[in-house]
Amino acid sequence: MIKEQHNGSFTDPSLVSERKRRDREERLNIVLWRQPLITLQYFLLETLINLKEWTIKLWHRRSILVSFLLLLAALTATYYIEGIHQQYVRYMEKKFFWCAYWVGLGILSSVGLGTGLHTFLLYLGPHIASVTLAAYECNSVNFPEPPYPDQIICPEEEGVEGSITLWTIISKVRLEACMWGAGTAIGELPPYFMARAARLSGAEPDDEEYQEFEEMLEHAEAAQDFASRAKLAVQNLVQKVGFFGILACASIPNPLFDLAGITCGHFLVPFWTFFGATLIGKAIIKMHIQKLFVIITFSKHIVEQMVSLIGAVPSIGPSLQKPFQEYLEAQRIKLHHRPDSGVPQGESWLSWMFEKLVIVMVCYFILSIINSMAQSYAKRLQQKMYSEEKTK
Repeated sequence: MIKEQHNGSFTDPSLVSERKRRDREERLNIVLWRQPLITLQYFLLETLINLKEWTIKLWHRRSILVSFLLLLAALTATYYIEGIHQQYVRYMEKKFFWCAYWVGLGILSSVGLGTGLHTFLLYLGPHIASVTLAAYECNSVNFPEPPYPDQIICPEEEGVEGSITLWTIISKVRLEACMWGAGTAIGELPPYFMARAARLSGAEPDDEEYQEFEEMLEHAEAAQDFASRAKLAVQNLVQKVGFFGILACASIPNPLFDLAGITCGHFLVPFWTFFGATLIGKAIIKMHIQKLFVIITFSKHIVEQMVSLIGAVPSIGPSLQKPFQEYLEAQRIKLHHRPDSGVPQGESWLSWMFEKLVIVMVCYFILSIINSMAQSYAKRLQQKMYSEEKTK
């Protein structure tokens, strides 16, 4: 049996592997619904450690921080000083917060906090679907601003029947879709930087995905299951094809793209090669594919066909079809009446259920972040204990 000597003591690699497995199982048990007090305590301690680390990093980059604060002060003064420039300030403010909102949702979708928040399904997809349904109903995309984008109502001047095309709707939602895609590209940077720093420093990073990646490289020839072969295919594509391989992986819905970021960092792919391909793939190519899918799915004739197919289901079809018909009719009524018109705005049970689904998923996302940070602190304790044992 192969043994390694560490400061006079021998360590069996199989025992080390077994200990790591037990430590990981122990960390996975640190969740709010099993150990609430310990989880909250570890979460708070990990938060304090992260705040301390970020404060130290900001202090080391205090010249950049001072420049940013001076720029912020200048922008604040411009914002509050009266003048003819205020109309442009208001316009830029609206666009900035609109873009920042979607970029933030994109980052939350891919940055790897907790379970990740599926913001396309919860926010961008429903927004595109609402614009699509409204465009076909109003025969126009020139929705009054305000209340758009908070609420969609038809313009007073009715559009020409049949004037809405696929390209018209794509153009209407292009900005928010591209900003969301750019946010997902930014969210892919942490695995890249982590793997790159580990390769340059030669140190073992505190990241299980990176450790799995190294193990996969070591046992590449022995990979038999589909998941391992898929990961190897992504790694080989990115490593051998370079920019266009990264672009191909980023341009399609790909749950293994984190592996592409780790691969690029590990093999020291230049930053702009990785980020440029990721940005083009996610913010332009992939987003247009997703937009087309949503727009086609929620186009007027497709929606009508789906509702009629629901009604054709034996026994339960009519009862299932009725709430969908009521929901679509309510949406049509809302599109043709302004909020201050005095017309009562009813709420269907479908809208109510979707709102509650969003709340539940956001709450679960927050809980997963708390659990993840608590487990990170537990891993710090385990590594500290392991280091102390090695130095004895």
